[in-house]
Amino acid sequence: MLSKDLIKIFERDLNQLIKEIELYKNEKNLWKLDKDLKNSAGNLCLHLIGNLNHFIGAQLGNSGYIRQRELEFSLKNVPVAKLKEEIEITKELVKYALLKLKNDDLINEYPLNVFGAPMSTQYFLVHLTTHLAYHLGQINYHRRLLDN
Repeated sequence: MLSKDLIKIFERDLNQLIKEIELYKNEKNLWKLDKDLKNSAGNLCLHLIGNLNHFIGAQLGNSGYIRQRELEFSLKNVPVAKLKEEIEITKELVKYALLKLKNDDLINEYPLNVFGAPMSTQYFLVHLTTHLAYHLGQINYHRRLLDN
């Protein structure tokens, strides 16, 4: 079943997100900006947490999560320990929500119209895995470039 494979991918990449933020030599560097890098690694991490909690946790798992997207990009200096805690919570919510899905749920239309046209839940979940991987790569690049 696709849900179990998606859980493995989300867990793998969320575990890698934790490793990436732990690899920063200086915690302050998580929040550094550069003229060519418009988002800090810390804000990308908050964005991923908010994104997955909203689109999977709240929409599919009925977690009650209320997204505050603007804070994902405006909050600064959240301690690494807090980021790791939020990632772990997110990992559990994603797993819980995906385990609840049946095959019919996956082929049914996703409850929100995110891209201006209807799409299946499985299509959007695959999109969310690539979204996570994209920003994970940006965080890795940010760390290697700005964590001096």
